[in-house]
This record gives sequence, C-alpha cells and structure tokens, in this order.
Amino acid sequence: MSLAVDQRAVESLLAFWADAGVEALYADAPIDRLAEGAAMLRAKSQPPPPPPVSRPGMAVVRSPDVASAVASAKAAAAACQDLESLAAAIAAFEGCPLKSQGAKQAVFSRGVSNAPLMIIGEGPGADEDAQGQPFVGRAGKLLDRMLQAAGLEDRVFITNTVFWRPPGNRTPTPQEQAVCAPFVERAIALVKPKMLLLAGGASAKAMLKRDEGILSMRGRWFEWVAEDQSTELPAMPTLHPAFLLRTPAQKKKAWQDLLTLTERLDRPDRPH
Repeated sequence: MSLAVDQRAVESLLAFWADAGVEALYADAPIDRLAEGAAMLRAKSQPPPPPPVSRPGMAVVRSPDVASAVASAKAAAAACQDLESLAAAIAAFEGCPLKSQGAKQAVFSRGVSNAPLMIIGEGPGADEDAQGQPFVGRAGKLLDRMLQAAGLEDRVFITNTVFWRPPGNRTPTPQEQAVCAPFVERAIALVKPKMLLLAGGASAKAMLKRDEGILSMRGRWFEWVAEDQSTELPAMPTLHPAFLLRTPAQKKKAWQDLLTLTERLDRPDRPH
C-alpha cells in the first residue's frame, strides 16, 4: 500500500472519530500508573482547590475581540430587512477572522426564500468558496440527491454556521461560529422555516449549545431557541453529507433522519 493511500486512510479514520465525538486518544508513550497512584495520594494531603465556576450548556468563552465582533454582527444583522441585504451585510462584514485567512468570498445561502425547512451545515469547502454557494461540491450533490428523493428539493433554504471557508476545510471554531451566529439567526427570522436540519456535529453543537457527538444526537428532536428567546423551532441533527461520503455505511441512518423529518414537516397537526 502506498504512502498516499495510507495517509488518506488515516485522515478518513481521524475524520470519522471527530464526527463521532471522540476527543482523546491513547498517548504514544507508556504511562506509569503506579507513579500516578502515588501522586494521587500526595494530592489528597493538599487542600482542595476552589470549586469551578458553573457555566450552563456550551457557553463560548469570548475574548474582548470576539465580543466586539459579535456585537458588530448583531448590529449589522438587525438592520437587514430581507435576504438580499443580509447577504450584502455578510459580504461586507470584517469581524470574522476567516475572511482574511484565504477565503475567496462570502458563501451565504441557496434555496427557497420562504422554505419550510432550513438546512444549516458547518462551513464552506473549496467548491463552495469558488462558486459562492453552500453545498455545491460532492457532498452537496449527495445532499441534493437525498432531498430530491425525499421530495424536498424545492422546499429548503441552505446555509452554514460560518460564511467563509476555514483554512484546509477544517472544522469552524466555536468563536468563529459565535461571530457568525447573529447572521444565522437573522436568516432564520427572515425565512421563517418550520424546522431546522443541522448537518454535522459542528452545526448541531453550535446551534443547540450541546456537547455531544453527532452519532448520539442524530435522528433526535431538539428545540432550537433564539438568543432573545423569541423563537423556538424543532431541530434535528443529522450526519453531514461529507461524512457519508467517507463512511457510506452510515447513509441509511441519514436517510432515516430525512424521512422522519419529512413526515413531521408534512403532518397537518405538526406542533410548532
């Protein structure tokens, strides 16, 4: 097996672990558990540390720069009365560091402006960065085929948690997502969807303020709540299409998620 194939296999495995919520691996050096035990005994003789500060949910610790950028994003988003002005405001926004890290352009949305379903992914990739629309590469084509099979192709509005391509297609950071969140919320307010489909772990964690792996969240119903508590929407996390391309055996689960969501979307007595 060639070195290139080996590297691709390792990268695919690491991506699978990341999507599954794995956050730690075995160390590459041996650990002396006896020494650890002795250290624990010594630690017991020390006074206990002060209790940690309780922080509900997945609150993002914001530096002054991030807080200032979030405030600017809120002001810019609030001034937008339609999706066209929101797209222009995002393109002109300078507060997200991703904009100056190699991205060619802002990537906001595609789809129907009054769609009953909003799909929120993680961040643009290389194809999206080049074309200026979300989900237009291989993963996007897979998503389109799934939406068409479910009868949803003309009933969706698609966007991401960040609007500029992260370098190397890495996962957006919580701080980057926090800066872009006011624009995402404004998009939800303008489109007025009936429910949200959150594609990928980074999207689900950011939108729902939860710290669980996508494999444990997918297919379950949650409530997305706007920051000002004015709006609540049913939201379902699902596997990202890029993850499905790497692990085709998981496609059945994503398809089941989509069918479950479609059934609720079409239910006449659907609870709001």
